[in-house]
Amino acid sequence: MSGADLSGADLQEKDLSGRNMSRANLSNANLSDAFLHKVNLDSANLSKANLFRANMLEANLNRANLRGANLIGADLSGADLRGADLSGAKVGFDDRIMVKLTGAILTGAIMPNGKVHD
Repeated sequence: MSGADLSGADLQEKDLSGRNMSRANLSNANLSDAFLHKVNLDSANLSKANLFRANMLEANLNRANLRGANLIGADLSGADLRGADLSGAKVGFDDRIMVKLTGAILTGAIMPNGKVHD
C-alpha cells in the first residue's frame, strides 16, 4: 500500500495495523475508528483526513502531512511524529486537548497553532 492513492476513501473501522502505507495519499479519507496500530505512514498525505477516535498506537507518522486533519479522540501514544505537519489539525475544543499523545515523539513537528515543537 506504499504510495497508494486512497484520497477520499471510506476506511472507517478498518484494521490496517502493521501495514506499510508510507507516501500514501489519504487526504480527505475517512479513517474514523480505524485500527492503525504500528502502521507506517512515513511522508503520507493525511491532510483533512477524518481520524476521529483512530487507534494510531506506535504509528510512524514521520514527516506526515496532517494539516487540517480531525484528530479528536485519536490515540497517538508512542507514535513518531517527528517533522509531521499538524497545522490547523483539530485536536480538541477551546483549550481542551482531546488527543492522547503519551510517549509520542514530537521533535520538529509543526503543531496545530503553527509553532514548531522543540
